[in-house]
Amino acid sequence: MPMTTDTQQTITRIADIIINELKLEDVTPETFDADLDLVDEVGIDSMDLATIALVIRDEFGIRIDEDDYPRLTTLRIIAEYIAEKRSSGE
Repeated sequence: MPMTTDTQQTITRIADIIINELKLEDVTPETFDADLDLVDEVGIDSMDLATIALVIRDEFGIRIDEDDYPRLTTLRIIAEYIAEKRSSGE
């Protein structure tokens, strides 16, 4: 399924948030692989994930259940999650 511009913009914004929150070097929102596993490949721990989830919640105005944190493993999945929440009005 081809990515919509909205999805791409969301992915870039999430990448930006993660890079800023975690002070990642050698990566830009444009070069951040949307399918990279944030926990296994980037090394994000549960505290980082909680922080990122809060920033994303505020940025996109959605509710993120703590039970959903383990699902949020890649930028693409997070972007789809945000779209899902927005369309359901949460």
